Amino acid sequence: MHLLEALILGIVQGLTEFLPISSSAHLRIVGSFLPSGEDPGAAFTAITQIGTEAAVVVFFWRDIVRIISRWFQSLAGKVPRNDPDARMGWLIIIGSIPIVVLGIVFKDQIETVFRSLWIVAVMLIVFGVLLGIADYVGAKRRTLNDLTYPHGIAYGFAQALALVPGVSRSGGTITMGLFLGYERAAAARYAFLLAIPAVFGSGFYQLFDKWDEPNQHFSFGETLAATGIAFVVALGVIAFFMNWISKRSFMPFVVYRILLGTALLILLGTGVISA
Repeated sequence: MHLLEALILGIVQGLTEFLPISSSAHLRIVGSFLPSGEDPGAAFTAITQIGTEAAVVVFFWRDIVRIISRWFQSLAGKVPRNDPDARMGWLIIIGSIPIVVLGIVFKDQIETVFRSLWIVAVMLIVFGVLLGIADYVGAKRRTLNDLTYPHGIAYGFAQALALVPGVSRSGGTITMGLFLGYERAAAARYAFLLAIPAVFGSGFYQLFDKWDEPNQHFSFGETLAATGIAFVVALGVIAFFMNWISKRSFMPFVVYRILLGTALLILLGTGVISA
C-alpha cells in the first residue's frame, strides 16, 4: 500500500511541478486523502522533485549545454562577458541565491509550520489572484535577451516564496516575470532554468541527509520509485505547458487555484480533514 501511495504521489508531482498550481501543495493535499492520511513530508517532496527537474534538463538540454559552455568561455575571455548565454549563466547563479539563503534560515519552519493546510489554502488563493492580475496587466513585450541582473534577483526572491507550499515555484517566478513585462513563454523558460540549481540542491541535500534515517512515511525504494515516475510524467507536462502558454493565458490555472484553495478552506473549516 505504501508503494502504491508513493507512485500516486509521484504522478501528482510530475503533473503539477511545472504548472503554476504548486506541486508541494498538491502532494500535501493528496497525501491527506490517501489511506495513510498523512503528509508525505518535505523530504519526500524535495527528493521527488529531482525527478521532475531531471525532465527539465532533458527538455532544455541544448540550452543548458550552450549556457554552461558560454559561461565558462566568458570566464576564460573567449567570449564577451555580455554574451547572452554567458549572462544567462550569471543570472541563474545570482537568482538562485535568495532561495538558498532563505531555505537554510527557515529550514525548520519549511518542514513543519509552513506545511499547515490552512497556509496552503490561503497561498493557493492569494498567489492565484496575483498570477491572474500579472497576466492581465503585464506588458508581455520583453524577451530573455532583455533580462537584467536586478530582474534576475527579483525572479530569485519570487522563486524563494515557493518554500511555502501553495505558492508554486513556477507560479511565483512566472508571476514576477509577467509583472516585469516579460512574455509568457520567456517568463516560464527562465523560471524553469532558474529552478535547476535550487531543486537539485534541495533534493540531493534531503537525499543525503535522510540516507541513514528511515523516511517518515516512505522507504528509500518507494521514494525512488515515485521520483522515477515523476520524471516520466513531467516530460510530457513540460511540452504541454510550453505549447499552452505560447497561445493561451494563465486564467484556467488561476481559476483552478482559487477553487482548490476555497474547497480546502471549506474542508478544513468543517473538520473533514485536519490541517
